Amino acid sequence: MIKWFEDDEVLIEFNKAPNVGIRYIMPYFTVKEVQEIKKLPFVNREDLEVQLTDLNENDPYIFVIPSGFCYDGASIPKVFWRIIGSNTDNEFLIASLIHDVLCINHKYVKNDRAFSTKVFKALLIASGVSKFKAGVMANAVDLFQKMFGGWGK
Repeated sequence: MIKWFEDDEVLIEFNKAPNVGIRYIMPYFTVKEVQEIKKLPFVNREDLEVQLTDLNENDPYIFVIPSGFCYDGASIPKVFWRIIGSNTDNEFLIASLIHDVLCINHKYVKNDRAFSTKVFKALLIASGVSKFKAGVMANAVDLFQKMFGGWGK
């Protein structure tokens, strides 16, 4: 496993470096295919085994993100793009991949929304986002998830 990030609370490991890409619109695609790509423009290109460990609980969570999993990148409202960056920024792609998978599959982390937020913040920092900006983004995502995400904790 590749150690991607570790601090006092979170350890994040992958079986290999994540391989994400952009799905392109081709002229022969149907209207439905074009709409789907516009909604979910990013794709995980290879099966990726993820191990997330809550170091406070010494509780590892292991799951696989399948090749072909599509996602929308960082869900940043356009009004904040000048301050934070857009959903297409490279430094957000790995963090948003893992967080989107966790938002769809709460059971992967035993329905622990707070831990998923720690993971998101850690992945942003690992990708070169400043701790301040990562904190702002993580708090905004956590607030949104509390209100609309259907998490149990």
